[in-house]
Amino acid sequence: MAETAPVKQGVTAGKLASNVQKRLTRAQEKVLQKLGKADETRDAAFEEMVANFNKQMTEGTKLQRDMKAYLTAVKTMHDASRRLQDCLAEMYEPDWFGKEEMDTMMEDTDTQWLDYHQNITDKSLLTMDTYLAQFPDIKARMAKRDRKMVDFDSARHHFASLQKGKKKDEAKIAKAEEELGRAQKIFEELNVELQDELPSLYENRVGIYVNSFQSLAGNQEKFHKEMSKLSQNLNDIMTKLDEQRQIKKHGTAAEKTGEEAKSEEANHSEAASAPPPKSAAVTNGSDGDMPPGFLYKVKAIHDYSATDGDELELKMGDMVLVMAFDTPDEQDDGWLMGVKEPHWLQNKDISIKGVFPENFTEKV
Repeated sequence: MAETAPVKQGVTAGKLASNVQKRLTRAQEKVLQKLGKADETRDAAFEEMVANFNKQMTEGTKLQRDMKAYLTAVKTMHDASRRLQDCLAEMYEPDWFGKEEMDTMMEDTDTQWLDYHQNITDKSLLTMDTYLAQFPDIKARMAKRDRKMVDFDSARHHFASLQKGKKKDEAKIAKAEEELGRAQKIFEELNVELQDELPSLYENRVGIYVNSFQSLAGNQEKFHKEMSKLSQNLNDIMTKLDEQRQIKKHGTAAEKTGEEAKSEEANHSEAASAPPPKSAAVTNGSDGDMPPGFLYKVKAIHDYSATDGDELELKMGDMVLVMAFDTPDEQDDGWLMGVKEPHWLQNKDISIKGVFPENFTEKV
């Protein structure tokens, strides 16, 4: 074991040096291309696919965000409806008209809200989550394709310069030609894959939007139709209760003196206007010390394998503390910066922070 450790360390160091050299070569190639001293491989059709992809991802992310906000609003309305029903149940006396019907109606109302919320989650929101889950992987492969294109251009220019040199070194030329072939193969494989996937992905957006909104509209129609029936039942119960109250009121008043009637009415009014009992106050616990630039906390809902050194590896269930980027220009659409919560709590260190796709997580 002691003998293999230096070998492993050497391999790691060699890989690190190779990666550094690759980045340096790419940076030099990009500078030459920007200065017009080296030609650049361009593909107008692919650039249009990239523009469509970015537009599609932005629109899909916004739709997912707005759909989550709608779902939150539904839950808020459900909570408000439940509190209102609880209040009515507390005030509704056992001998009043329709007590049993009222209890049944409240249970049915709660069930309708729960079904509505669950159906939107299962048939609309999860569809959008699954749809957007494929974008980070494709975006990562597009970035890799761009890097490999630069490697291909660099190898192509290096091979051409050796061929044009006055003193030709056949061994160097052969090695450069081999490197060019390898770089071209890697680039073209990625390029062909993406050229097949991107148009298909772009066309699929129509079906996703149709299914999501058809499902949402259908669930809305069903929910409001059932709630309309329950609302009419509530109105009928209240109408009948008021009719019986009027009959009872006039019959009782005829048997009492004016003073007795006034006294009973006053007592009834005071009892009806008594405020409901106050609920106990709820206080939050503190999140404790957070890293500089802390914004909020998220939980990973999908595994994510990092494809670059600055990315954060995620496993489903991981808790991540989201932080602001040092420079706003560094943030790409749909990506967040953060550090895993256990690491921060144990070490109070943000050096192992990284970027990760927002749609692989949810706020907590």
